[in-house]
Amino acid sequence: MSTKYVLVSGGVISGIGKGVIVTSIKIDPYMNIDAGLMNPLEHGECFVLDDGGEVDLDLGNYERYLNITLGRDNNITTGKIYKHVIDLERKGHYLGKTVQIVPHLTDALQDWIQNVAQVPVDSTGERPDICIIELGGTVGDIESAPFIEALRCLRRRAGPYNFFHCHVSLIPVINGEQKTKPTQAAIKDVRSVGLSPDIIGCRCEEPLKGPTKEKLASYCQVELDQVVAVHDVPSTYHVPLLLETQGLISILREMLRLDDVSIPASLVRSGEQTWETWKNLVTTNDRAYETVKICLVGKYTTLQDSYLSVRKSLEHASMRCERKLEIIWLNSSDLESEMEEKSPPAFYKARHQLCTASGILVPGGFGERGTEGMVAAAKWAREKKIPYLGICLGMQIAVIEFCRNVCGIQGAQSAEFVKEDAVAENKVIIHMAEISKTPMGASQRLGLKNTVFQENSDFSKLRKLYETEAPYVNRLPAASDPTKKYATADGEPTSKPSPGQPPIISERHRHRYEVNPTYVETMASHGLDFIGKDESGERMEILELRDHPWFVGVQYHPEYLSRVLRPSMPYLGFVAAAAGCLDRVMADSDRDRRDGSLVNGV
Repeated sequence: MSTKYVLVSGGVISGIGKGVIVTSIKIDPYMNIDAGLMNPLEHGECFVLDDGGEVDLDLGNYERYLNITLGRDNNITTGKIYKHVIDLERKGHYLGKTVQIVPHLTDALQDWIQNVAQVPVDSTGERPDICIIELGGTVGDIESAPFIEALRCLRRRAGPYNFFHCHVSLIPVINGEQKTKPTQAAIKDVRSVGLSPDIIGCRCEEPLKGPTKEKLASYCQVELDQVVAVHDVPSTYHVPLLLETQGLISILREMLRLDDVSIPASLVRSGEQTWETWKNLVTTNDRAYETVKICLVGKYTTLQDSYLSVRKSLEHASMRCERKLEIIWLNSSDLESEMEEKSPPAFYKARHQLCTASGILVPGGFGERGTEGMVAAAKWAREKKIPYLGICLGMQIAVIEFCRNVCGIQGAQSAEFVKEDAVAENKVIIHMAEISKTPMGASQRLGLKNTVFQENSDFSKLRKLYETEAPYVNRLPAASDPTKKYATADGEPTSKPSPGQPPIISERHRHRYEVNPTYVETMASHGLDFIGKDESGERMEILELRDHPWFVGVQYHPEYLSRVLRPSMPYLGFVAAAAGCLDRVMADSDRDRRDGSLVNGV
């Protein structure tokens, strides 16, 4: 059967929710090769995939909603496709022809999309039946023109009943009136470049009124049921329910002839069960009345999308814990001592927010700014027994704080925060020797890597949680035999578990710096255990304090693998500890594992 394509484009303004209708390919019309060097305060977070691809944050949404695993080729940028065509020209692929935007670039785009659409993305290993594509930005932007032309040609190449176009537009409400003119103009622009939307997704702050839908259908030349309202709902997890009630599935089934697609009965049952689990989770969360308050101490808190995956992971965990989530977005610079003199109101407000939180999270980041405020937050969490989770930089911050205040190592610091020509004796965090400092793009330790729990980690709460969640255990066949899910006393992978044998887990990484192994024994002698290391046993991956409700630091980014129906284990344990229900959550997770009651692997 031919692959079917669903195109989602946007008009009026960008960033209004196209990705909510899920996709498997994201087209970004900017010149960057990838998102690795983009400022998170301008573009939002950089999402990392299994293969180490640094991509647009929307691909994180697609993985979370569809429960799939994408690759770097699922994110197409202007810079990436131009480089691809130029490389082909240099190799003589075009045989001396004059290489042009049309047809050479547009043909290369179509080939790229069709090739990526064939790549399996889930545990079935089957070729996808449908490839959903999002065209980033706004139709009409000059940088989008080559992509629009390529997609127009792809519709013809795909053939009848194999291409479906949803155009998402904004319906503003002005003085209580829903305005349709912007959407009418947007549809006119789309049709002028050769695309013809099959449905119009209307983003609005309130449900669309009957006359508004009728006016849109009439002036945009579509049927009434082809005007789909996507109004504001309590959370994005309600959007699939909203679309289902408006008959979107029936429209897709008819226009793409989905009844002709052969789907195994087992997958149908699994999908139905997953859908029921999704609805139950969302409705249960709506009825939750207890709140868990998490203080996120970060460098980029002025733009919350800088920590989008972190926020989503906290939401997933709080839903599993049946708690309403309240995030306090705390700029770490406000906790630093000089702020007390520079801006006392900001300093004391930050201190109050930190002191009243149920849990403290320090996420990843780069550079020295605000790190002393993070150290202060880690110190407070450790001393006051407040649940703490340090992610990447947050783990390194916990190491610096512990070395200074417990081990007595004066001036303990990270090499990242010290100028190269400066003398610093106690660099407890060092630059990884194998990582080049030039060029900067794609020069970090990236992608899925294995972590081996150590023999002395029986006490670990995090390890107990991981042992209940099979999807995290050694899912990296490129590095080792996927059947070998445990470690011997020497750290060697084995398929034969014995009582208390540590598991091997796989998580995604993005870092240039690591814990200095010279100081590991000193920290261990003072009570800080590194319970997880890489397969060589040289690189520290997980730390955990014994006599603490939850004090965990991880060098990897667990938020990149968190799913709606399968929360990340570090985040789940952290939120559960902050909510006071860790014992119950651990018991429930163990029961689900034994009963096999998880859905679709989640």
